[in-house]
Amino acid sequence: MKQPTSGVAAPVSADQVHAVMIAAQALVGVAAQGVAEVEDRVTLPQLRVLMLVATRGGLNLGALAQAMGVHPSNASRACDRLVDAGLLRRTDSTLDRRNLMLDLTSKGHALIDELIEHRRAAIAAILGKMPESRRRTLASAMLSFAQAAGETHAESAWKLGWPRASSDASAGQGQAGG
Repeated sequence: MKQPTSGVAAPVSADQVHAVMIAAQALVGVAAQGVAEVEDRVTLPQLRVLMLVATRGGLNLGALAQAMGVHPSNASRACDRLVDAGLLRRTDSTLDRRNLMLDLTSKGHALIDELIEHRRAAIAAILGKMPESRRRTLASAMLSFAQAAGETHAESAWKLGWPRASSDASAGQGQAGG
C-alpha cells in the first residue's frame, strides 16, 4: 500500500482498527495471565501500587494517591497492607522529613520482576510462532503505534504498568526484532 506523501494521513480502515483491536486483546490476555501469576499474593489495586512505585520511584503517599486517582486514605490503606506483607517500605524523605517516601523491598522487587518476566516470556513465545521477517515488521509497527500513542517516553511507561528503565526498553526492542 502506497504511503501518502503530502503529510495528510490516509483514512483509517475498519480492517486496520479490527486488526489492532485483536492484537490488543491478545496483549491484554498476556497481561492478565501475568496478574494471575501473582494474584494469590496481592490484589489488583495493590499490584497497581507496586507497579507505580517500581516505575516512578521516589513517590510519597500524596503523589501515589494522585497517580492512582484515589483519596490519600485509600492509598494509605493499600500501602499499609503492602508494608505488612513485606513488599513495600516507608522511609523518611531526605529532602523533607515530614514526607514518607515509598519504596519496594527486595520481596516487592522480586514480585514485580516475576510479573514482568512472565509477560516477556509469554510475548516471546507468541513471537516465536511468527516468521522472523514478520517479527521485524511487527516490532517496527508496534514502536510506531506506541510513538503515535505517546507511550515511548519513560515518563509515560508506567501507564501500562511497564518498567521505564532504558535497559528494559532497549532489551525489549532487541528481543522483538529477533
